[in-house]
Amino acid sequence: MQKAVSRFLLSALTLGAMGVYAQTMKSDHWSTPELLERAKHLKELAAKGDGSASETLDKYPHHYTMLAYRQHSGGGELHQNSADIFFIVDGHATVVTGGSLVEAKTTGPGEIRGKSVEGGTRQELKAGDVVHIPAGMPHQTLVNDGDSVTYFVVKVEEAR
Repeated sequence: MQKAVSRFLLSALTLGAMGVYAQTMKSDHWSTPELLERAKHLKELAAKGDGSASETLDKYPHHYTMLAYRQHSGGGELHQNSADIFFIVDGHATVVTGGSLVEAKTTGPGEIRGKSVEGGTRQELKAGDVVHIPAGMPHQTLVNDGDSVTYFVVKVEEAR
């Protein structure tokens, strides 16, 4: 009887905690016009800086969302503990995935950057395309002169 009461109390506490979590959860929605409006600010920042700018939109327990704008190519990247999912909102670019980073340097915990990616696979991207880049995979976003790309990013923690 005492074990049954203990199990009941444990179950009630667990369900109660889940109920509190569910009450604090929220969903997010961004339309393409809303994202493009937000990207105007990023375009201004990119023009004043190195040709790219991004902002974190929201953070969650195991992922976060961002909006990114590029008018120039970026260097190579490798995230050891998180996957990237890109949703191309506007413009076009080329993503290089796989291969290896050139002149790789650790820039923070689990983050490695390089001059470029060598030996990877190239994929052309345009509005409406989606790309999943697993944790640990080198990648680079290339933008031709005169072009730009705006993309919504989901960064997802992956257990390695």
